[in-house]
Amino acid sequence: MSQFFAKDYLGGEFEFLGVNHIFTLTIIILINFIILRYKRTPEDIRSKVRWFLAILLWTNEIGFHIWKINIGEWHIQTMLPLHVCSLLVWLSGLMLVTKSFKIYEFVYFIGIGGAIQVLVTPDLGIYGFPHYRYFQTFISHGFIIISAIYMTTVEAFRPTWSSFFRVVLWLNVYMLAIFFLNNTIGSNYLMVNHKPSLPSLLDLLPDWPWYILWMELIGLVTFLLLYSPFIIKDLRSKKTGTIDEI
Repeated sequence: MSQFFAKDYLGGEFEFLGVNHIFTLTIIILINFIILRYKRTPEDIRSKVRWFLAILLWTNEIGFHIWKINIGEWHIQTMLPLHVCSLLVWLSGLMLVTKSFKIYEFVYFIGIGGAIQVLVTPDLGIYGFPHYRYFQTFISHGFIIISAIYMTTVEAFRPTWSSFFRVVLWLNVYMLAIFFLNNTIGSNYLMVNHKPSLPSLLDLLPDWPWYILWMELIGLVTFLLLYSPFIIKDLRSKKTGTIDEI
């Protein structure tokens, strides 16, 4: 049990697309199908489901901070909830309990897009299955996606073109603010001030600041892919005049 929370884990490194990785991704996909059964349930039941998802996200994130403190790795330069997925853990929970469409826009585009990348290529290093960090990472990012899918399929939320442009605009405003904050406290939140010191996919891109433009392009393509089901749906329903703009 001591190894479950160990800082220097000896149980084996994370194996990309290994059996445990694929099994975990499969479980997350299955949960997204399971939540469809709540689509026609009464509001009181759906409210309990939303609260369960929110509490799971929040307690998982709080536990991560407690673990970081206990192993002596909680630092203001890395642990403030300023990375996109860290921020969206809290916002996803708030979206679920308040049914906020404004938050949903950001969770749908940024949450799904960012969390999928982490789930496929998690930066877990030595923390393979069944270490606590393994479970924490997949619960955190997996349930960001599950929350967005739940609000879309069960609560009938959907993004619009207005949502698309709002998210792009405010994400860039946020990145600019974080750039100046990073300069102030010596951090690198959102990786906008320089590439990470450890090997990453950003190493394939040009040096700063040009890799930021590539990040912007990748983000736009990701957002368009996420919006494409609704583009197709709107085109099909255009003749009937049933498109809903929120």
